[in-house]
Amino acid sequence: MATVLLLLELTIVIALIFIGARVGGIGLGIYGMLGVFILVYGFGLTPGKAPIDVMMIILAVITASAALQASGGLEYLVGLAAKFLRNHPDHITYYGPLCTWLFCIVAGTAHTSYSLLPIISEIAQANKIRPERPVSLATVSASLGITGSPVSAATAALISQDLLGGKGIELGTVLIVCIPASIIAILVAAFIENHVGKELVDDPEYQRRVKAGIINPDEDEKNLLQAETQPNPHAKYAVWAFLLGVAVVVLFGFFPGLRPEGCTMSETIEMVMMSDAILIVLVGKTHVAEVPKGNIFSAGINALVAIFGIAWMGSTFYTGNAEAINSALSGMVTTAPLLFAVALFLLSIMLFSQAATVTTLYPVGIALGINPLLLVAMFPAVNGYFFLPNYPTEVAALGFDRTGTTHVGKYVINHSFQLPGFVTTIVAIGVGYAITLFI
Repeated sequence: MATVLLLLELTIVIALIFIGARVGGIGLGIYGMLGVFILVYGFGLTPGKAPIDVMMIILAVITASAALQASGGLEYLVGLAAKFLRNHPDHITYYGPLCTWLFCIVAGTAHTSYSLLPIISEIAQANKIRPERPVSLATVSASLGITGSPVSAATAALISQDLLGGKGIELGTVLIVCIPASIIAILVAAFIENHVGKELVDDPEYQRRVKAGIINPDEDEKNLLQAETQPNPHAKYAVWAFLLGVAVVVLFGFFPGLRPEGCTMSETIEMVMMSDAILIVLVGKTHVAEVPKGNIFSAGINALVAIFGIAWMGSTFYTGNAEAINSALSGMVTTAPLLFAVALFLLSIMLFSQAATVTTLYPVGIALGINPLLLVAMFPAVNGYFFLPNYPTEVAALGFDRTGTTHVGKYVINHSFQLPGFVTTIVAIGVGYAITLFI
């Protein structure tokens, strides 16, 4: 009877995850909260722990990032990146993805890639390089940056006291493992991507669009030059203010002894980034009312609501069935701990959120006794949502590549993001594991 109830609860949880993912936006959150209600009032489970600390970190970080966007700082950074990429067009497959990755490392969200992807695509096209190569990898690399960013919601969740922070894992450890692992993974994927598909001039879809007049090189050049200009002269000061906040977070992460006794890293991120938003608004000469109007703030609030519902539902389900779940998984994990990475990958496909995946499944890994350093090495596995080409950054990338080389195939899952996605994930986990052997 207990097994039947567990399977019924699991079916409801999975069904609500799928429905929420299809609805999009805050759908994951509200359907996840419905799941909490059903599990508690329908099955009598005790409510799990709501991810309040993670939510507060998200709120603090997106406030600072939104302040940067409102002050023109994000556009200023895009302009700098555009100039750099235009000066190195032959290596766009390497530098483009590294730029989107770096933007995400700094800002903590992959949505910063929206500004860079059209630039990467047009530079590649102008130099007769197949845009699919840098664009697909740049999209995946932006998401990979989440797992190495000191201010991302997923990293904050990972090092919270409820998860690896309670096992002695600090921010510095995560960065030491994930940042070099990500860089190496991107470089390996870029080398492979340089050999993907036909050259642009030989691609039949590109040839068709040129003949149809869909592609206009003169207009493309004009758009690229506009991306390199920034009308707000104070934008660069906002960038420096934002980077100062990130640097302070990294400093306290690498040197926990600098934090006052009893002050956790999660609380530090919340205080530093929310305070940094004030500095950004002041030096960027923008009005605080402009901060919540940008797409970064909107996307962040969607993530906050999604994590609130979906992570609480996952926590409630796991807490109410911990003994049975641990018993079922312990043998598998004991024999091959890295299989836990497969579970992370599969769940991230359903949740469309690295932070939600972390808060939902990492408690299981900890309860099963997996080495905390190994759990850090498996962190990149939470980036599996590239598997289905319906995440906003992927949809945007498909539209930005006007040559049609970045595409979704007949069977949907045979799309341009699969190869760079799997390569970066597998290589990052492998390199991360190798690094943990020396820590």
